[in-house]
Amino acid sequence: MNFIRTFLAGLLVVLAAAMATPAPVSAGELEDRVKALDAKNFAGKGKAIEALEALADPAALPVLRAMQEGLLFREKATKRIVIGVKAARSFEIFDALSGEALGVVKKRKLKKISVNNRLRGRLRLAIGALALTSGDAAARSSAAKALVKDADPTILPALDRALAREQEVEVAAVMGVARAAIQAKGGEKSARLAAISALEGVLDREVMVVLGTLSQAANEPDAEIRALATETLAATEASGRYYGMLETLFFGVSLGSVLLLAAIGLAITFGVMGVINMAHGEMIMLGAYTTYVIQQVFPGAIEYSLAIAVPVAFLVSGAVGVVLERSVIRFLYGRPLETLLATFGISLVLQQAVRSIFSPLNRSVITPDWMSGALEVNAALSLTYNRLTIIIFTFVLLLMIAALLRYSSFGLRMRAVTQNRAMASAMGIRTNWVDALTFGFGSGIAGIAGVALSQLTNVGPNLGQQYIVDSFMVVVFGGVGNIWGTTLGAMTLGIANKVMEPWSGAVLGKILILVFIILFIQKRPSGMFALKGRAAEN
Repeated sequence: MNFIRTFLAGLLVVLAAAMATPAPVSAGELEDRVKALDAKNFAGKGKAIEALEALADPAALPVLRAMQEGLLFREKATKRIVIGVKAARSFEIFDALSGEALGVVKKRKLKKISVNNRLRGRLRLAIGALALTSGDAAARSSAAKALVKDADPTILPALDRALAREQEVEVAAVMGVARAAIQAKGGEKSARLAAISALEGVLDREVMVVLGTLSQAANEPDAEIRALATETLAATEASGRYYGMLETLFFGVSLGSVLLLAAIGLAITFGVMGVINMAHGEMIMLGAYTTYVIQQVFPGAIEYSLAIAVPVAFLVSGAVGVVLERSVIRFLYGRPLETLLATFGISLVLQQAVRSIFSPLNRSVITPDWMSGALEVNAALSLTYNRLTIIIFTFVLLLMIAALLRYSSFGLRMRAVTQNRAMASAMGIRTNWVDALTFGFGSGIAGIAGVALSQLTNVGPNLGQQYIVDSFMVVVFGGVGNIWGTTLGAMTLGIANKVMEPWSGAVLGKILILVFIILFIQKRPSGMFALKGRAAEN
């Protein structure tokens, strides 16, 4: 809203300028003004820079930038203005306006168009003003932001003309902020007060520097302007803290989603089946490597690789889980310590197998374009697309799992075997295959978690070990065997971690979270949501 308010305020100031759009510039006129840059003195060069700026032609930008960097020359023989790039003891020259390559000449055939510090400052402002006329909206926006730092009032006429012509609302808003920041530093008092008020809530570092400067008595003699600048700065900082809290919450939910993806499969294999599966992290790792392999097999389908990887990773990790249950786990039901030791050994075997096949080096999985970048709400709140996608994906997957367990035949059989194995067997349910499919289902979900984690970190043999302890903590904290408790536990721990990190650090924050869970389990051994009925009795 502050951007729009500033934009509208700027438009009211420049209504007259809107009717004065300059006519198209002829090539001859532009060339004559470029030649004028080779004036005999710095005053003449300054006037030539102003004349070029007044044309508002982006074609003059390369010329002025070359002059600012000391690369603008006059060719002595032809009197032509050229841009020269040093090549050994000679210069490769280009036409200043067309950019046409003109060959290589000796230094003695060129006369450098020199500048001093004052001219460099004038050039910087002229370049900023001409960049406002660029055909690229992003370039115009960047040019407007750069003007805030210099805050030279002489740029206001050019900024007003650009603002009057601007069609993009977002770019016009940035130009309006730049105009307000420049006007706040000098001019009539009433205009300065209005400009300072318009800057309230603008979360830009340079704008806040302007307000901070105006709030100090050493820089601003007017008490009313100082008071308003102080008040505006305080309100803006409060707004920044609010958006900062929202960003922390976003990253907390993002971390919670990652923990939930890693733990939801464990909630089934550990919470429902009572198996302490230390190889669960390796199921996550297999899912991540599946994503990597798919991108290697189909290098031209990166944009669709994740959609392919999700079902494939589920099948790969699920198949490994079924084999693991049929070959090892089924002989160890009711002996949790032996299950722990056996699956720990299997996790080491799987890690070494991956090292032998893919090498111990981490592998990088390419992020599709549609997941790259971030949604920038303002300078204090930026939502990355990859984490936003994972949050949405996690909750969609959670609802699908809940529906499957609640309404499908497989879910009914799984719950029956979990609650009363003998009765389920008497009713004709093949309990041994339900066990295998349940373990495979939990392992398959872990593989899907690996697909998501491949977009947040490098894929390596130790990927799963980073999440196995956190996964067990989430399951125990939320309530063994309760999927909704696992969800709440993951979100609680994720948000708590991100809230504590700024003042405790990442390592100490994890330690404090672990201490909290230990104390919590002492009071509620069954977690936040304990199973009820026969499941709890068993």
